[in-house]
Amino acid sequence: MAFVSMTINGAPVAREVEDHQFLAYFLRETLGMTGTHVGCDTTQCGCCVVRLDGVSVKSCTVLAAQADGGTITTVEGLADGEVLHPVQRAFQTHHALQCGFCTPGMIMAAVDLIDRHPGDLTAEIVREEMEGNLCRCTGYHNIVKAILAAAEEIRGPSSLAAE
Repeated sequence: MAFVSMTINGAPVAREVEDHQFLAYFLRETLGMTGTHVGCDTTQCGCCVVRLDGVSVKSCTVLAAQADGGTITTVEGLADGEVLHPVQRAFQTHHALQCGFCTPGMIMAAVDLIDRHPGDLTAEIVREEMEGNLCRCTGYHNIVKAILAAAEEIRGPSSLAAE
């Protein structure tokens, strides 16, 4: 057993965890934060993406003990009360989901993508960078549109490079 202390969505959390417990299961089973989905347990699908210390990670293969002392943001922590984050809003507006299972991971990966690409985001970059997030329902077209729209809302119209 390990004792972990971290900040999750702005709130301090301290718990004892099994040495082998992955962060995704810590969030879901121990803390009841079910927005983080687990689809594959092998980092292939991206449903479990959260941000750890500002970097997107696939939480199904990060041990909870590895996050000790860290700051974690889950999809539940993006909204400001009832006001959705621009990426969440864009996914809703552009119908960038169908069944919704992959959506939390897609949204978290998109937030990271937008942060890492200031001023040079194109549909090609979005498609390439989102390869680690699988959706079995859509053709990704609306997901790409939503991410580009969110980037434009966050940074303004000059954030998109000519396609």
